[in-house]
Amino acid sequence: MTLRSAPPGTLRAARRRRRRERRRRALAAVGLVVAVLLALACVSIGRALTAPGTDSAAARLAEWARGHHFGGPVTGLEKLQYAASPPKVGGHPSPGPTAGTAVPQLAPVPAAATPALPGEGVWRQVAAVRGAPAAWVTTVRPDATHTSYLTGLLRLDPGVLSFVLHPGTAVPGGSGWSQPPLVPPALRAGLVATFNSGFTLSDSRGGYQQDGRTVTPLRAGAATLLLSRDGRLQLGAWGRDVGPGPTVAAVRQNLDLMIDGGRIAPDISSASSAAWGATVGNRAYVWRSGVGVTGSGAVLYAAGDALSTDSLAQLLQRAGAVRAMELDINRDWVSGQWYGQAGGVTVPHKLTPDESRPADRYFAISSRDFLAAVAGPG
Repeated sequence: MTLRSAPPGTLRAARRRRRRERRRRALAAVGLVVAVLLALACVSIGRALTAPGTDSAAARLAEWARGHHFGGPVTGLEKLQYAASPPKVGGHPSPGPTAGTAVPQLAPVPAAATPALPGEGVWRQVAAVRGAPAAWVTTVRPDATHTSYLTGLLRLDPGVLSFVLHPGTAVPGGSGWSQPPLVPPALRAGLVATFNSGFTLSDSRGGYQQDGRTVTPLRAGAATLLLSRDGRLQLGAWGRDVGPGPTVAAVRQNLDLMIDGGRIAPDISSASSAAWGATVGNRAYVWRSGVGVTGSGAVLYAAGDALSTDSLAQLLQRAGAVRAMELDINRDWVSGQWYGQAGGVTVPHKLTPDESRPADRYFAISSRDFLAAVAGPG
């Protein structure tokens, strides 16, 4: 018996059917993978949006994107946003807060724009510990161009205060820390001030260490806040001014020192993202914050809108900082408060009235780490 081969047209049709079937199966597999990934992403985003804390939905989505390797697009969108709506030039600011008592013993912070506004740069005492002055606040315009904005300044006396680093649920994340991600009610009676910490750890170019645990490695030479077990705060370059030891409670690094030895870093206005972070750029005039120490040891915190890295450094230098470092930026994350007492109740106050976060932000769970100043032992 002779076997007959199928006609060429039939063979080609069969091959086409097999190819179509393979493509259909491949597309179905790809579709299934995409569906699974989308479902996982939706679950992940849902968790981010419903996590405890006071972060806005926009801030939560941006942080989720940065944490899932979409930091570049987020930064690009932020740059477009700032370019489209730069801060106002000229004008006059709304009156700043007037709480507290003016202190003539402290030299006013020189104004960047002249003539100075009434009360501009004048320190006002807002808190005391056992009768000793503990905290002062003032406001100044950020520079001679953006004169309709006010930057808040907070001055703290480490001689009567203890400092604590509170880890956030996302930065540094994890569990089992000795400090909670909020100021608990039991500690609010002695609370004097709170303020935000630095960038996310992936953007900080530095490390985080607390309770003997290293979350990210510490970088030699990085700008560093060191908290001792007895509540002392030190600021300097890691490995030169501050370093490891048995009394260290926490270490938080962020970028490089903006001010060192009383001098502003020579590359403060450069476009180098290696020195000042890869966020929106150091030349952008946005919400920024920073911390410094004076020659006498006082701790300074500055926060406000329409600040570049240069104008922030100049402001801290005029306030007396001999060392200083930038903390976090962008309105969602810049937040400083001081606390008063009224009828035995601790009352929070924003350092600047235009901060987006509520004054009691750190009475609720925080996704980012922050610092608190409380009445020291005495």
